[in-house]
Amino acid sequence: MIAKELDSIISLISRLPGMGEKSATRIIIHLLKHKSSVLSHLIEYLKIARDNTKFCKICHNIDVNDICSICSDKRRDKDTICIVCDITDLWAIEKAHFFNGVYHVLGGKLSAIDGVTPSDLNINTLSDRLASKSVKEVIIATSADIDGQTTLFYTHDQIKSFDHVKITTLSHGVPIGTCFEYLDQNTIITAFNRRSEIQ
Repeated sequence: MIAKELDSIISLISRLPGMGEKSATRIIIHLLKHKSSVLSHLIEYLKIARDNTKFCKICHNIDVNDICSICSDKRRDKDTICIVCDITDLWAIEKAHFFNGVYHVLGGKLSAIDGVTPSDLNINTLSDRLASKSVKEVIIATSADIDGQTTLFYTHDQIKSFDHVKITTLSHGVPIGTCFEYLDQNTIITAFNRRSEIQ
């Protein structure tokens, strides 16, 4: 019999993306077996994350500053913006260490099933960024599943009036139905290098 408090924690963790009850149970048991070496540090870091992280006012990435480290980096190419659906996509691309532009996180994918509508996406702030006329290319790097492609076409329709901006999308080397966080770095790099302009 599991104590009510532990059962509540397992239930909470099992609701996290990619988690189930069995995985959540294994994680809790591991943490409780290693209270001093793992659990204490995890609690400390989670408190820091809760109290100090915020969304970047420019690109909507997560950071400890109002302007994230990518947007504030003077070495980044501000002429090229890569649009991604979620922060996990941004982090997956950054891990490949090849893209030197900046990002714009939409904050989700359009989905009738999940109730995600255009008003839920960070489109208005994207339009504000493009209005400055300093941006030369926008790469729409949404996932290759149905919701990702729907989001791609909607985003394209919203920004195609900015004549000074070249709008591209990634190569179809990204497998249909695959999310960025599950792709290897070579696939991501190839998809970027073979990107094509959206007509």
